[in-house]
Amino acid sequence: MRHEIEVSEFSAVIQEFAAYKSAIQGCSQRTVEEYLLDLRTFFRYLLCREDAEVLNDPERFATVSVLPVDLEYLRTVTADQIYAFLIYADSVRENRSSAKARKLSSIKALFKYLVNKRSYLAVNPAANIDSPKKKKALPKYLTLEESVTLLETVAADRDSPHRVRDYAILTLFLNCGMRVGELVSINLQDIDPQLRSLRVVGKGNKERVIYLNDACVAALTAHLAERLDPANGKVTDRALFLSNRGTRFSDKGVQHMVYKYLAAAGLGARRLSVHKLRHTAATLMYQSGAVDIRVLKDILGHEQLNTTQIYTHLTSRSMEEAMRHNPLAGMMPASLASGAAQQPDEPDADAADPSDRKE
Repeated sequence: MRHEIEVSEFSAVIQEFAAYKSAIQGCSQRTVEEYLLDLRTFFRYLLCREDAEVLNDPERFATVSVLPVDLEYLRTVTADQIYAFLIYADSVRENRSSAKARKLSSIKALFKYLVNKRSYLAVNPAANIDSPKKKKALPKYLTLEESVTLLETVAADRDSPHRVRDYAILTLFLNCGMRVGELVSINLQDIDPQLRSLRVVGKGNKERVIYLNDACVAALTAHLAERLDPANGKVTDRALFLSNRGTRFSDKGVQHMVYKYLAAAGLGARRLSVHKLRHTAATLMYQSGAVDIRVLKDILGHEQLNTTQIYTHLTSRSMEEAMRHNPLAGMMPASLASGAAQQPDEPDADAADPSDRKE
């Protein structure tokens, strides 16, 4: 659940930091908002850290104004206070390691800006604070069969006036692995006239070209026939995908549509987010054996190869799972099984003594 936030809630120096992240570093509006959300929580903690009642009351905590946190206030922040905030995030707010790590990253980014970019502060109180260790979980994804079921569910929904649009969106997610923010930002002019590729803007405002396979071409051709129909009255709008109100489809609108069809396909219990469709595309491409990991990195728009390599771990797990499901996996003759289960009472006399091992 995303919370609304306005830059006007903050003092001038924080507004300056937000402008720097957007204009100089090329962060998207959504990314800047996430920085501000984390900093707002941190600032509220600082302002009422001596008041346990407010800290433990989410409703009162949410009303604390952060305008008093100006440059002079930030000069008083210590490493101990940052550590205490992370403990509060863990014990009171019950944040997972990933959420605590993200909050600390936002704090570090702010103080790095204040010290290194603007020289407003002499010392960075967050510089030597280690990030909470995040549990490395393998990404969730749909199987090939589940993906086909999802697409067939959309295609069969003849009661929806937006069936063709929704089918095109899900086809792009499952075939191209794009992010939801990338999909909703696609304009009509971003599509190659021959429908061979389209251009998306990813993280850090970095553009990349995504090449389209036959399924994507067919889905987009059908969508464009409706999208560019003068009878729809929105031919002049730049956005490729429009909402039910005729405006550019939002992240939230796409998420709602995907959740609806996941539930209709009997996949709602999987608790899959829209981003898991990106994981699905990446996993299915890699598991096909025809896509090199470096090519997959470029398709997904990853900056570092190690981000993409999580899909190699998925394949390893799949191979392990396949071995366990081999029909012969449980076969063990009784005569051998009894011997295999037997354990020697004493170590082998010829075994080397641990004290003889060279370190």
